[in-house]
Amino acid sequence: MMIVNTAAVVEPVGDVTAALGEGPYWVPEDDCLLWVDIEGGLLHRTYFPSRETVTDAPGPVSAAFPAVGGGILIAGGASLTLLFPAERGAQWTARTIAQVTGARDDLRFNDAGVDPAGRVWVGSMHIGETDPLGELYRLDAGSRLNPVVKAVTVSNGLGWSPDGSRMYYADSPLSRVDVFDYDPATGEAFARRPFADLSDIEGVPDGLTVDADGCVWVAIWGGSALRRFTPEGQLDAVLPVPVSQPTSCAFGGPELADLYITSANVGLTEAQRAAQPLAGRLLHVRPGPVGLPSTTAKAAIPA
Repeated sequence: MMIVNTAAVVEPVGDVTAALGEGPYWVPEDDCLLWVDIEGGLLHRTYFPSRETVTDAPGPVSAAFPAVGGGILIAGGASLTLLFPAERGAQWTARTIAQVTGARDDLRFNDAGVDPAGRVWVGSMHIGETDPLGELYRLDAGSRLNPVVKAVTVSNGLGWSPDGSRMYYADSPLSRVDVFDYDPATGEAFARRPFADLSDIEGVPDGLTVDADGCVWVAIWGGSALRRFTPEGQLDAVLPVPVSQPTSCAFGGPELADLYITSANVGLTEAQRAAQPLAGRLLHVRPGPVGLPSTTAKAAIPA
């Protein structure tokens, strides 16, 4: 198992500041990182090695993935929408893929994920963050959003083990990461149980990713750190970050050795913002461990 360099330098990428940065996702064929600003309704595409960021405003967006066959699948509000980028300055074309039936005004999509086979999972959250009214959905045939997990308050991080037999999941107010047994052939998730208890630390679990060793990296909102857990659920390392609200993380770059971290400045006081000049920025670190190729899978849109 690769050792985490907890003293590795965490640096900003580019000069874009998000109110609520989220959902980093590496697109290897484009050397591009997709990420979003939920508060601003913005989709960012940061290209490497130039680190230039192209920003579009597609409307409500909480997560974005490259889609099989082209385009970018975004989750926003209560809809999954396939966007096709146009030339700079022109309008994107869009096609609605699926919508939540009977969507409520006090719920919205939050984090989402793509399993190694390309299946799309997306969770909803209670905007007030107090009531378990949300659900975790799987996109199934016929453009059906199938609710697999109910009574969710703030649906957050999703990830899969290297062999695809486990799915990791965080409903943030529970202060833990759970694990499901997962059937890679069918996309069925079952036997939910606690994986890592975070109730005794400052902050709550937000987005997560899984590395090539099968270890789970969790961004700790309010905790100024990423935490890495072994496949057995034991804390392996704590990687400090220079922001109090890291939101998610994803491996990318050559050989998936770069770790990209999104963050937020929403809710911070003026004094806190002054003390955290990088809050809301996209961050980068080379921690030692590397990512899984399956974490860059494209979203498959079922017929």
